[in-house]
Amino acid sequence: MANSLSAKKRIRQTLKRRDRNRYYKKAARTAIRNLREMESKKEAAEFFPKVVSMIDRLAKKNVWHQNKAANLKSKLQKHINGLNG
Repeated sequence: MANSLSAKKRIRQTLKRRDRNRYYKKAARTAIRNLREMESKKEAAEFFPKVVSMIDRLAKKNVWHQNKAANLKSKLQKHINGLNG
């Protein structure tokens, strides 16, 4: 258990940050899943920038690695390009 005030504060900050990161990661994963389930190319293309924004935000805050973000965006773009109509 932490003894100093700064260590206790650090624990509080870490817990808040972890909960926040988990929420944003889950929201991004759900958005990615929804995008992959879309069958309309037009609908998916409209939704794609929102998903990219979420992914970039997570990469910027080091929740996800930049390469993981780049790979996800690339795979999603390939998926959209492969859709018909």
